[in-house]
Amino acid sequence: MVYVYSEENVMPPLELDEVDQHILEALHENSRISYTDLAKMIGLSRIAVQQRISSLIEAEVIERFTVVINPAKVGIQVSAFFNVDIEPQFLDEVAEKLSKEPPVTSLYHMSGPSTLHMHGVFKNMHEMENFLLKTLYAMPGIVRVDSQLLLRRYKSRMGLKL
Repeated sequence: MVYVYSEENVMPPLELDEVDQHILEALHENSRISYTDLAKMIGLSRIAVQQRISSLIEAEVIERFTVVINPAKVGIQVSAFFNVDIEPQFLDEVAEKLSKEPPVTSLYHMSGPSTLHMHGVFKNMHEMENFLLKTLYAMPGIVRVDSQLLLRRYKSRMGLKL
């Protein structure tokens, strides 16, 4: 999903009342919580909670429900951040291609010296090297790639917390 931040596309923010905020906080901690348990926690009926969550989904406040996987437990040993400089005329083409690559977990158009900031995960260094040589370096418009390996994760943002 591509997010465009510009004044032309700004919609007025959805006004979230205190109940919606409590629902979002609870879902952020555990998106598998049942409507019944959430209703008890919030102090509403199960139907009211279900309707509010449906409204938040319809308003695109909640984009999706997902699972967070521990990379080390599934054999992913390398986590790397990349700053990729791209010739301007190739920016959208490269971003579109990279967004479809399985190892790419996040991709941002940034201000500053680099054009794209990207995070990727790989089973090992060999897989990362193949990605660089056969995918990233082979794309037209790539000027420079700077990579940094993650040594230890202290905190990782899993969704927006209000």
